[in-house]
Amino acid sequence: MAFGVDREELTQWKERVSKGQIAFLTHYWLDDRFPGCDTVTKVGCRDVEKLKRWGAKHGLQPNWIHQDDQYPHYDLFGDVQARILSAEGIHSQIKRFNIR
Repeated sequence: MAFGVDREELTQWKERVSKGQIAFLTHYWLDDRFPGCDTVTKVGCRDVEKLKRWGAKHGLQPNWIHQDDQYPHYDLFGDVQARILSAEGIHSQIKRFNIR
């Protein structure tokens, strides 16, 4: 279940992904498969090769990409999420969602 993100933020993320840009969207999220994780950051890009190169820069495996037809993306959780958001300078999402 996703919450904490509004329609405008989601629309902007989808537009950036569709344009082949690396786009970040963080929201609250609960899933019993990931205990202790209450947020997820979706890092998407329509250009899957570009997304793979971006992921490799951060130590992510290409097979971790969610192969969505319109919005391929990585799902970042926990320590990986915090490390990458910090490395990318996306401090607003770290602060907004209290990511540590």
